[in-house]
Amino acid sequence: MQLDVGSETVVHRPVDEVAAYAADPTNAPDWYGHIESVEWQTEPVVRVGARAAYLATFLGKRLAYTYEIVEYEPGTRLVMRTTESPFPMETAYTWEPVDGGTRMTLRIQADPSGFSKLVTPFIVGNARRAIADDLESLRTLLEAR
Repeated sequence: MQLDVGSETVVHRPVDEVAAYAADPTNAPDWYGHIESVEWQTEPVVRVGARAAYLATFLGKRLAYTYEIVEYEPGTRLVMRTTESPFPMETAYTWEPVDGGTRMTLRIQADPSGFSKLVTPFIVGNARRAIADDLESLRTLLEAR
């Protein structure tokens, strides 16, 4: 994949709480700045094979894509891949206990095509900032509980 960006943060909450909240696509619009809505296409249970349709805005463009959960180890790791998207994309979350909370990493890999492929260096910088901002939003939201 040509785009590979990630970030991490420490959330001062228990691993099980952080992982359960972040893994549930229903919560994504609350902490992802660019996600407008999520609609489950399968039973709304976080498990391998579950699918959800996302509507997002990135760099002024509306994007509709569907993620399928392809790996899920509760409290440890979640990997989603697009099944319907303008370009193939994978998002991975990991959670691990650290002193005082949970280290969460978020990594996005994508294979832009067409015009997107030409502006990948610009997309990488924006995606890196967006991911860091999203994790900061998640941290702030969960620590306020």
